[in-house]
Amino acid sequence: MNPEAQPTENLVPSETGPEIKKSRWQRFADPRLLLFILSAGLLSALWATTLKLIDAEYETARSSLITSTAELANTYETQVVRALREINQSLKTLQYSVTDDNHSSILAELQKKTLLLPDFLFTTSIADSNGDITASTRLLAQSNIADLASFRQLIENDDIVISQTTLDPISSEREITFSRRLSQTDGSFAGIVMISVEIAYFVSAYEEAQLGQQGMLGLVGTDGIFRVRRSGEQITSGESIDYTSLTHQSDDLDDFDKAPVKLINNSWDQVKRYTRATKLFEFPLVVILGIAEEEQLQDADQTKRLYLQRSTTASVILILVMSLLTRLSWQLQESRRQALAEHIAHAKNIEYLAYHDSLTGLPNRSFFSKLLSQGLSEAKRHDRKLALLFLDLDRFKAINDTLGHDAGDDLLKEIARRLTDTLRDTDIVARLGGDEFVILITEMDEEKHIADIARKILGAVAKPFTLAGRPYRITVSIGISVFSQDGEDEQTLTKHADIAMYHAKETGKNNFRFYSEQLNTASLERLALESSLRQALDRDEFRLHFQEKRNLASNKVIGAEALLRWQHPTLGLIMPLQFLPLAEETGLILPIGKWVLESACRHALSWDEDSTPSKVIAVNLTAGQFNDEHLLANISHALKKTGLNPGLLELEITESTLLTNLDKAMVTLNKIKALGVRVAVDNFGTSYSAISTLESFHFDSLKIDGSLIRNIASVPPDRDLTKAIIAVGRTMATTIVAEGVETQAQADFLRANSCDQAQGYFFDEPHPPTVS
Repeated sequence: MNPEAQPTENLVPSETGPEIKKSRWQRFADPRLLLFILSAGLLSALWATTLKLIDAEYETARSSLITSTAELANTYETQVVRALREINQSLKTLQYSVTDDNHSSILAELQKKTLLLPDFLFTTSIADSNGDITASTRLLAQSNIADLASFRQLIENDDIVISQTTLDPISSEREITFSRRLSQTDGSFAGIVMISVEIAYFVSAYEEAQLGQQGMLGLVGTDGIFRVRRSGEQITSGESIDYTSLTHQSDDLDDFDKAPVKLINNSWDQVKRYTRATKLFEFPLVVILGIAEEEQLQDADQTKRLYLQRSTTASVILILVMSLLTRLSWQLQESRRQALAEHIAHAKNIEYLAYHDSLTGLPNRSFFSKLLSQGLSEAKRHDRKLALLFLDLDRFKAINDTLGHDAGDDLLKEIARRLTDTLRDTDIVARLGGDEFVILITEMDEEKHIADIARKILGAVAKPFTLAGRPYRITVSIGISVFSQDGEDEQTLTKHADIAMYHAKETGKNNFRFYSEQLNTASLERLALESSLRQALDRDEFRLHFQEKRNLASNKVIGAEALLRWQHPTLGLIMPLQFLPLAEETGLILPIGKWVLESACRHALSWDEDSTPSKVIAVNLTAGQFNDEHLLANISHALKKTGLNPGLLELEITESTLLTNLDKAMVTLNKIKALGVRVAVDNFGTSYSAISTLESFHFDSLKIDGSLIRNIASVPPDRDLTKAIIAVGRTMATTIVAEGVETQAQADFLRANSCDQAQGYFFDEPHPPTVS
């Protein structure tokens, strides 16, 4: 159901000027002739545009294919060269390490020093001057290789030799052998060193998602024989190829990136592929990679068929319309037609203004209501489904507030254009107001089809926008309701799509959610919880619990972390994870956080001020608090009001919060430090950030996330990771603290590896303040 097909189609102001000129032309020319000329011109323009679009589609697809081939070949060549260099380096190490009398011991010695390639992939062997295998990392099928071409070649040659593939009778896999010459002190031939590896090792980088089922990559020797070739799951070797025609265009190229991509009809399977072949300067090999043309141009073929189908349909409609107009123009009188045209134009203009959004040109709320009502009637009559998508831009207010309303209007117009371009002609897009859009999908088979449309919308909106001369990105959250399972009337479907949209925002934004009864229940519960949360501070329902932090060396309590709890009058004690996200979203986190800060400082004063060392109170800052422009004033106010020594207050900020806007974060951190307050990085190690992004600021404490130490007592990699984090943390903070310590084994390990402090259920559970 396209809104353009409604009675309001072509709702644009009429232009009476051309109508007047047209009536004057009727004195000199037959209107039927003018309509015929116009029809021919429109058809010519339509088909010329269609053919041009098809050519452009193919040109774009081929250009993309060439670029993809070059990029993938570049990546593959880099991987192969890296592997060959490692093999060559290992061969050279053997060359310089092997003597006449150490064949049997040198391999074990080099393996112990990890100077050989891993023996589960590579077989390293030594042969004397007679071709007898004197040492090997693996049992070999033959003990003498004097008859091999590679052995004979190395008697007079000192360069690396790469053999043709051979079948290993033990593993039944084909292998490539890389060899180098051993020389006596006088330069005479003393034997060879060899490294063998299965040919599959060099084509393991094949990814069907990128190369397709008929893609190809491999290595070709200078003799024109494939050492290995892979297409799909098939790995082969030994085929011959015209080496000269494959490589002659790149003989004079010094830069791999300039090697040509050629469309070649591959002789071994008669598949045309965009192919790049590059000689390796260090090794007698050619790296070759190809992407099948026919397979990769299927989308372009489908688009071509779609363009031709639409143009044919439009041509038939145009011919029918023009034929009808020609007949009417011959029958109607000029004066009556002129008056009728003016009347229709005026009515259309009024109707357009009444039913369309003035900014985007999309149907407005009123018009969409009519279209949805009509769609529901047809769906009920024909027993069909339809879907309603409710869209709301994420953080659109920030665009308006930062760049101004003109930029916001430009963004809304571009969003409308992208939505219209992304959807089908039968789908309806409308703007309800502000940054809310709604889409009606009238032809659908199953939810998977709607999910695909939602993903296309997310992708279209996520592309960069140019606003005020700079690129910006914005995302959208989508809620989906389906007739008739989610409602049978306009109001119910719209409400349920709206509920699903809010759930999409709550689960991270930039995604979509289908409506369900569980979402409705959750939405009602969320409203009730939000209402209670707004009154909780006034009713004095928040509580602070404290978890002690201990010095691992002395086992003394050196401070505590303040943890927020909500003592709900009917629901009981509510943990932070159940209400803090809601507080963050509604902005209530700011007054709550201010209360936590003052209360924690007040409790810290009640501790024994003569204790040694002085106990430090730690308070967590959420992302909303950390980015609040009043944060510094709130900290100063809490310290001044309670009289707490600033050095006994430590603020914990998560690693992910700091990395959101590092430059701004560093400015805020420096201002906090200037107040004399301690700063700690919380949940360190969970964001996998580059250390260099945080080490520019020296923190007072660095808290290792509990998830990283959970298995240190039983999992060696976790132990190694924890050791590394402690070592790295020393460069960033004065004190290293481990969270979530629950066992004696964990505490012993942390103490043995120089972790300063720890907290967790092993030492102390969070508890209310002790009443003195």
